[in-house]
Amino acid sequence: MFATITSAALQGIDAAAVHVECNTGESGEPCILLVGLPDAAVRESRDRVTSAVNNSGFEMPRSRMTINLAPADIRKEGPI
Repeated sequence: MFATITSAALQGIDAAAVHVECNTGESGEPCILLVGLPDAAVRESRDRVTSAVNNSGFEMPRSRMTINLAPADIRKEGPI
């Protein structure tokens, strides 16, 4: 993996640790893949992140990028 950070997913009033792992530089069509049971709001975040990176004066990598939200058995819900 290129980078890993720790975040959280809410389960009722409890929080479960979620590891966000990103890998870039993969061969194939340039795109962003989100895996690990993301809901619709989380899947839409790839468009918001792409716009924010471009508007900040940076360029998105021109390669395939995979973002893994682990563990895969916990549903990751949108912004709270």
